[in-house]
Amino acid sequence: MSVLLLLISALVLVYLGIGGTAAAAVMTLATVIGLFQDGWHIASILFGGALLAVALLLVIPGDLRLDKLSRPLLGWVRNRLPKLSDTEQEALKSGSVDWDGQLFSGKPDWNKLLDAKPAHLTSEEQAFLDGPVEKLCDMLDDWKITHEHYDLPDKVWKFIREKGFFGLVIPKEDGGLGFSATAHSEIVMKISTRSVSAAVTVMVPNSLGPGELLMHYGTDNQKQHYLPRLANGEEIPCFALTSPVAGSDAGAIPDKGIVCKGQWNGEEVLGLKVTWNKRYITLAPVATIIGLAIKVYDPDHLVGESDEVGVTCVLVPKDTDGVNAGARHLPMNTVFMNGPTWGTEVFIPMDQVIGGQDMLGKGWTMLLECLSIGRSISLPALGTGAGKVASLATGSYAYTREQFGRSISQFEGVQEALEPIAGYTYMMDAARLLTSGMLDRGVRPAVPSAVLKYRNTDLMREVINHAMDVVAGRGVITGPRNFLARAYQAVPIGITVEGANILTRSLMIFGQGAIRCHPFIVEEIEAAGMEDEDQAAKKFDGIFYRHIAHTTRNALRALVLGLSGGFLESVPRQGNIKGYYRQLARFSAAFALMTDVTLLTVGGGLKARQRLSGRMADCLVQLYYATAVIKQWHEEGYPQDQRPLVDWCLQTCLRDLQQSMRSAIINFPVAPLRWPLRLLVFPLGATGLNGPDDRLGTRVARSIVDDTPVRMRVSRGVYLNTDPDDPLGRVLNAYQLANETAGMRSRLHDAIRNRDEDELDAIALLMGHQRKELVDWACEQGVIKEDECDKLEEALTALYDVIRVDAFDGDGLKALSRCAKGKRKVVERPAKE
Repeated sequence: MSVLLLLISALVLVYLGIGGTAAAAVMTLATVIGLFQDGWHIASILFGGALLAVALLLVIPGDLRLDKLSRPLLGWVRNRLPKLSDTEQEALKSGSVDWDGQLFSGKPDWNKLLDAKPAHLTSEEQAFLDGPVEKLCDMLDDWKITHEHYDLPDKVWKFIREKGFFGLVIPKEDGGLGFSATAHSEIVMKISTRSVSAAVTVMVPNSLGPGELLMHYGTDNQKQHYLPRLANGEEIPCFALTSPVAGSDAGAIPDKGIVCKGQWNGEEVLGLKVTWNKRYITLAPVATIIGLAIKVYDPDHLVGESDEVGVTCVLVPKDTDGVNAGARHLPMNTVFMNGPTWGTEVFIPMDQVIGGQDMLGKGWTMLLECLSIGRSISLPALGTGAGKVASLATGSYAYTREQFGRSISQFEGVQEALEPIAGYTYMMDAARLLTSGMLDRGVRPAVPSAVLKYRNTDLMREVINHAMDVVAGRGVITGPRNFLARAYQAVPIGITVEGANILTRSLMIFGQGAIRCHPFIVEEIEAAGMEDEDQAAKKFDGIFYRHIAHTTRNALRALVLGLSGGFLESVPRQGNIKGYYRQLARFSAAFALMTDVTLLTVGGGLKARQRLSGRMADCLVQLYYATAVIKQWHEEGYPQDQRPLVDWCLQTCLRDLQQSMRSAIINFPVAPLRWPLRLLVFPLGATGLNGPDDRLGTRVARSIVDDTPVRMRVSRGVYLNTDPDDPLGRVLNAYQLANETAGMRSRLHDAIRNRDEDELDAIALLMGHQRKELVDWACEQGVIKEDECDKLEEALTALYDVIRVDAFDGDGLKALSRCAKGKRKVVERPAKE
């Protein structure tokens, strides 16, 4: 018993992160006492010997440990650590680590999350949203854009240029607006709720165009020349990265530039002869300046000693001889400008290399730095916008649509679909704001950008699919009345571009994060790669044993917190959500443990273990989104009316986190480790985290149906109007009238239910189409007051108009096929049917 108690004391010291010497002393004392008490029994000797060996390892002198242990271990570790390509090594050096590092640590510091400066807008940024952005949304008719013009109208292009939409992030001193990442995100999100095509047109120059590369890496001359012209729309940029044979594997691009001399503006200068073939390039058909990612070669050694210089970013004016662009791709019935661009041996001077000649071969680092910014903003904002408009429109539609004499929002089956629409939208918005807040603090979130791009576009698909289920037939008929069709069609675009979601999940998130965010792995890889064996061993010796202590602590934390339900963890009291904090701390420790075990046992084979990597990525996603929800609720002052949404999000994240962790362990590629991992992570079994129950789900569903501040909070940032001729405005107008006349309609329904069969047959004929006659009957019967009749008729007309769909005659369809305005009519069935 003494041995057990002292051993527990030693383990507690390790659990608390106390130094190895103290733990070694307690282990030694425990062993000696135990051996005397047990009469030097053989089992005690074996167990005591093991304890003494561990204690010796903790206190062995540095030089002896270096020669006898560290050098052999370094050789073994070299064979286990992942082998990194040049592009992967550059990826590890790019970006920065923030809250994601805390989640990988196994012991997140909650104060760092809660105290971090939140996302916010300046008064100038808010004024731009309320002014030019609102005006731009007013100008957009998505049906005409996508089915008649196949482009934004000229007046919209002109407005976008003149109001500085192409220069949102360009500094004011260079002619731009100098807005924050949060403002950029809010602007793209709001426009996307009106038109995906317009949103993409605005977002690309601000996140994936040459502008940001020039801001960070351009020469003074390049900045002075291009940035003002980009900001005012005189130049329209695009950036071409993707090649037909190199999509997600951007490091394998075949496009090349050969260092040579050539003619430029009548003079012989040093430059590049560039050959490229790119596709899927947004704005390429209208771009006046084309950014290219190419590989540069120097066979004549005009700029250095190496034949292969490396990935480089260059600018090619559209009017340069040999440049081809103008053909268009049509991405899923969205009509933002997108197409191929190509050229063969097009000469450009070194002045057109972004950053000048000194930046030759440094393009991959440049791209990774800027992609981490753009990927954190553009598509996550678009996904969130889709969720917000789906929440607002579908909740309104469900309230106004009646079946069997009741609003369909009262049906449990419909509520089951409304629930994730509201919950996932709240979750997407929280993650978007957490990440844009990082960007505004100067963080370059390489791992969170991948997490956010993957998850927000994936949740966009979930939300829109559920919305389509609720709206049903009303949502599948093409026409200007359809308020979901474009978002539904655009879903695959976000999932596919900027790194396809399959590869982002299965290769990038955990594969990069496990190394980039780990407190020791990067240094161990650096030590393993050093040529000087003595220096390598010393560096490794100073890291490896701290790594072992780190892993041991997380193993103990995972076990203890799993046994206690996290009760022993010290967590914040704000918001009365201590139980959630404790579970998240528990799974953070388990995640850190699983990360170490994976790197130790799978090592360089992780790239081929994409199911494992994907499941671990899912664990990180759930940790990140749960903590984002906590951060957002904290910033808003813990309003209780949002508590059901917060509970739903946290319970959903914890349920999905548990399932992903359990799947990772059950299928762990090193089979003998499955049971030990299961014992450490789930000592009491994978139970207790079952997700939201039906009562909570109903409350969350009602949050986007009932006319409350929470409904407007979920949809905050959506372009709003109640124009009965507008796709969204028609639904919101009907929702408003339905709320205003709820009492009248209730009395009307009661009166109908209480009439005899002959009257019911007559009334049934009136309810579908002859609304005026129905209202007149109600007034005659005294069911409705005289001063209520007009309002009730207006409401019934609006409610019926919401469920109508578009129909086209033959001539209209032929006209549409010629990309011209089609003749359209709304068909109503005759009343007699």
